[in-house]
Amino acid sequence: MTEANKQITKVVVVTGAGQGIGKAIATHLAGDGYAVVIADIREDVARKSADELANLGYRVAIARTDVSDPESCNQMIASAVKEYGRVDALVNSAGISKPGPSLDVTPEDWQRMMNIQLNGTFYCCQAAGRQMVKQGWGGCIVNITSVTAQAAFPQRASYCTAKAGVDMLTKVLAIEWAQYKIRVNAVGPSHTETDMTRTLAAQGLYDIGTVSKRIPMGRLASVDDIANGVSFLCSEKASFITGQALYVDGGYLAYGYF
Repeated sequence: MTEANKQITKVVVVTGAGQGIGKAIATHLAGDGYAVVIADIREDVARKSADELANLGYRVAIARTDVSDPESCNQMIASAVKEYGRVDALVNSAGISKPGPSLDVTPEDWQRMMNIQLNGTFYCCQAAGRQMVKQGWGGCIVNITSVTAQAAFPQRASYCTAKAGVDMLTKVLAIEWAQYKIRVNAVGPSHTETDMTRTLAAQGLYDIGTVSKRIPMGRLASVDDIANGVSFLCSEKASFITGQALYVDGGYLAYGYF
């Protein structure tokens, strides 16, 4: 650790931070004063995101990470410690989406969804948790879940199941790791305007207009809406909040009227 790095207050690792929600989260936390490690399986995308933050004057590093591989997750945390000497926060934002009829879902597709969305979240939490326990002063973990953890969507059996698992994993780790002063929470986005959403819309798998009408606030979430929720849960303002899922959904889950 260099003399300059000793001045760093806090360090956060954000998975899936090459683009979309993860990138917005990394940007907001950098603005909050964190040194950021951008972890993404696509090194070129991670590098581009990191360069943008560096050009804004933020401290940033990258770690090519396959969250479905436990050893890759361990290396991600190790690289953060090597770069900055510590890890204070982790945000699990890496994810995929592959809608399709449940009758046609292959075992390979099902397993890939679980490996990335659910298993990957656990592997990253475990790696970060071990480091936080070793450091001795606690930390903060935020898992990105989804309204689909609470509301069933057709043709998304594996996605909904994985996100529901992340919701419960968050609660288990929160109560288990509270003794180490590690807070574990989740942020559950509603439908969010991202490149993934736009791609699905272009493929005819998603109708942005119809979905917007279903949300009481009349629009999709922005990536900044989600990042603001994460920023709050990582802050001292949330110092007594753990085991919770904050749904940033414009009233989607509350709305039950037809």
